[in-house]
Amino acid sequence: MSSVSIPSGTRDFSPVELRRRNYIFDIIKQAFVRFGYSPIETPAMENLITLTGKYGDEGDQLLYKILNSRIHESKDKEKLQAEFNRSLAASTNSSVLTERALRYDLTVPFARYVVMHRNEITLPFKRSQIQPVWRADKPQKGRYREFFQCDADVIGSKSLWNEIELIKLIDYIFTKINLGVCIKLNNRKILSALALMCDAENKVIDLTVAIDKLEKIGMDKVLEELQCKGFSTTAIEKLLPILNLTGSNEEKINTLKVTLANYELGVAGLDELQYVLEQVKTVKTKIEIDLTLARGLNYYTGAIIEVTVNDSRSAFTSSICGGGRYDDLTGIFGMPGVSGVGISFGADRIYDVLLECNLFPDFGVQDESYMCVNFGNTEAPYAAAIVDKLRAAGKSSILYPDADKIKKQMSYANSYNFKYVIVAGSEEIESNSITLKNMISGEQQKISLTDFFAMVE
Repeated sequence: MSSVSIPSGTRDFSPVELRRRNYIFDIIKQAFVRFGYSPIETPAMENLITLTGKYGDEGDQLLYKILNSRIHESKDKEKLQAEFNRSLAASTNSSVLTERALRYDLTVPFARYVVMHRNEITLPFKRSQIQPVWRADKPQKGRYREFFQCDADVIGSKSLWNEIELIKLIDYIFTKINLGVCIKLNNRKILSALALMCDAENKVIDLTVAIDKLEKIGMDKVLEELQCKGFSTTAIEKLLPILNLTGSNEEKINTLKVTLANYELGVAGLDELQYVLEQVKTVKTKIEIDLTLARGLNYYTGAIIEVTVNDSRSAFTSSICGGGRYDDLTGIFGMPGVSGVGISFGADRIYDVLLECNLFPDFGVQDESYMCVNFGNTEAPYAAAIVDKLRAAGKSSILYPDADKIKKQMSYANSYNFKYVIVAGSEEIESNSITLKNMISGEQQKISLTDFFAMVE
């Protein structure tokens, strides 16, 4: 068995897999353009101080930190270990060891980007970004250490129409993909009001982090964690009816209006939620209020959005898109008072679901694709000139590089799904023509170059 491998949680992609992935990316990119989001890119690595403290303690533990270059300059193992030990002894926060990390998501780097480029952009700024991110997580089905996120954000506006537009964007993309989903909504202000109701005003993060694990560990374990974080039995008894609340969206809102009537923050969150729901009634995708939806990232302050698969063809349970409102993420970098809201599509999870449901188009034969047979150095220049003209006409075309047996060249054309094979031997060259074979039907015809190029142009 070969000892060659790749890191756990990462993957290679074959040509077929990349065609499928690009199918997803192309739909998302086209939607981003249609909805007016401008693309940007940020570096794979950020300064560690940019990332730490933005994702909660558990998120910080999943950061891939990069050793400072001087730590591993020496090829001498003893010197390397000594330098490593000195660095540990000299620093309690490991800043001597590492000052950079691979990006955990695209939202925090975007906030940093806005602050650094504030004089170059006009607010509100609608941004899209499609790039890989890295997390030192335990790999499992649907969870990778390297994966792509496709983000759409609006920053510099507090208007709820931004949330409404994002919901319409989600509906547009998954309708295009032909996948049934459910858009789940909550509001961080409601969760903060629940903490107040439990006399745990300073434990909002503990509450959201625990609730965010509900799907993974179940209600009993979540309640145990809340008890460990100092939530009293009385507080948990108050929470349970809310976390178990069922019924229509309207029924849930009406119940919460009574429960949270004395909490201004909760009333504000409910008003926001109700307004958004009223404006997306024309959206065909199922929309559901989910009061257990917390998304354990520290920077969310308002709307919380998550998309799950709601399709009988799929057994997939994890979220495939999510996001929310963050009112002061740029303030961490010295630009306070700039509100933003955004969502992130998990391209890798969407890929897994589409593959499971057999929803990818047939990427078999490439339309208008040509391979010229190579008979040797005497005939190859004639074929190469044909390839050049085909490319100039916008057609995918190649000259097989070696003068192998015809059978092998035809097999190659089949393997890479070329629709046509062009045979140009001495007989064709003499008559200034080609023999064109359709690899799907098997039909072939001899045709003059003049007529051929008139046909393809």
